[in-house]
Amino acid sequence: MIEREIRLNKYLADCGICSRRDADKLIEQGVVSVDGKTALMGMKVTGQEEVVVRGKKIAGRDRKIVLAYYKPRGVVCTERDVHAEKIVTDEIKYPVRVTYAGRLDKDSEGLLLMTNDGMLIDAMMRGANGHEKEYIVKVSGEWTEEALEHLRQGVWLEEMQVRTRPCEIEQIGPRTVRMVLTQGINRQIRRMCKTQGYEVVSLKRTRVINVGLDGLRAGEYRELSRDELQGLYEHCSMTI
Repeated sequence: MIEREIRLNKYLADCGICSRRDADKLIEQGVVSVDGKTALMGMKVTGQEEVVVRGKKIAGRDRKIVLAYYKPRGVVCTERDVHAEKIVTDEIKYPVRVTYAGRLDKDSEGLLLMTNDGMLIDAMMRGANGHEKEYIVKVSGEWTEEALEHLRQGVWLEEMQVRTRPCEIEQIGPRTVRMVLTQGINRQIRRMCKTQGYEVVSLKRTRVINVGLDGLRAGEYRELSRDELQGLYEHCSMTI
């Protein structure tokens, strides 16, 4: 059987060591070796080789890590932004490099899934898959049933030139609703509420597919349980 080869920088990124860009820097510095020989830029591996970075043997790509992270307000979903005071990949102190599967804007808080599995990220980011995401949303004024019904049926977002999908909305307070969406338009809830004359005061994501915050406080994270992990991959038509 012929093993599929991938570029070494991608292999290091998949193993959670660093980004591809940073992997290239490590290779250029001569601190990466493959089967005892100094790695070269652009070389490919199958994953069967012994790869060593700064004297430490890389464990491999097999273990899938998924974390549930309670992103606080003010933390930006990016890996590099010189203007951001706090970026999500700096906030999580985990021994394996993970990145976000789906975003939350800077002014929002709540559940963010972080993983080292690029294929899972790709599956979760495909809007056509219709994965559920649940939010608690508080707005500037009291909700009217007419406005809520418009949002439930889907509204036209002029600036995005798209109509939102029908969604589930439950009113839980005069200005607060629980909302379940199945698409991921940029700042979707804020844009939806604006069509009805409301400004979002606070927005918290409480669930992504089968994973919830489960008592996490802002800034905390936890590894998914085996059952959560299994369920998440099944929802994404994948196997662990």
